[in-house]
Amino acid sequence: MEALDKYAIIVAAGKGVRMENTTPKQYLLLAGKPVLYYSIRSFYKAFGDIKIILVYAKGDESYVEDVLAYFPDGKITGVRGGETRFHSVKNGLQEIKTASVVFVHDGVRPLVSPRLIHGCYREALKKGTAVPCLPLKESVRRMEKDGNRTVDRREFMAVQTPQTFLSEIIITSFYRPYEDSFTDEASVVEKSGYEIHLIEGEENNIKLTRPLDLVIAEKLMGSSPY
Repeated sequence: MEALDKYAIIVAAGKGVRMENTTPKQYLLLAGKPVLYYSIRSFYKAFGDIKIILVYAKGDESYVEDVLAYFPDGKITGVRGGETRFHSVKNGLQEIKTASVVFVHDGVRPLVSPRLIHGCYREALKKGTAVPCLPLKESVRRMEKDGNRTVDRREFMAVQTPQTFLSEIIITSFYRPYEDSFTDEASVVEKSGYEIHLIEGEENNIKLTRPLDLVIAEKLMGSSPY
């Protein structure tokens, strides 16, 4: 296989209303730096030659400038987000012009490790797709019109990012029109007929959603080898 470029689309266009803060959660400070800084840094630690595409929301330009100042030598392209995650990622994909491995990562998963990024890269090179997942720990109930019922949690996995694909797979998959069922990139690629290959995710790779998550992330940072 010819040498492939590497791109990471960092999705940071959300507002994070559950974080109960007027500042979007990806720009809140974690150990003195914006959450988004750590998400970007992890990819540069994994691959020094990777190109970053940062998808951000309208009105967040000043926040973005503050984050980019930490990476004066970085190859980071800023792209305006869209109406949904699907449209935001699609906007980012339009910046990719060469055969490549494409990572799509939540900007609010700052503790993703270079080890996981490398694992996703290797799997995507071999099989075309790679999505990190973890088994569910808690019991699960399905909500139905007439009540609810228990389901076997062994049949389900919790999905993380970076969701990783060969560019020819993810770019062509995003040619299709948006559907409400598209919750992540894997759902779009799967709808286009490709098999989704799962790899083991990481417990530390948490998504920051609520105020307590910031506290947990700071504690985890102290124990991380990365």
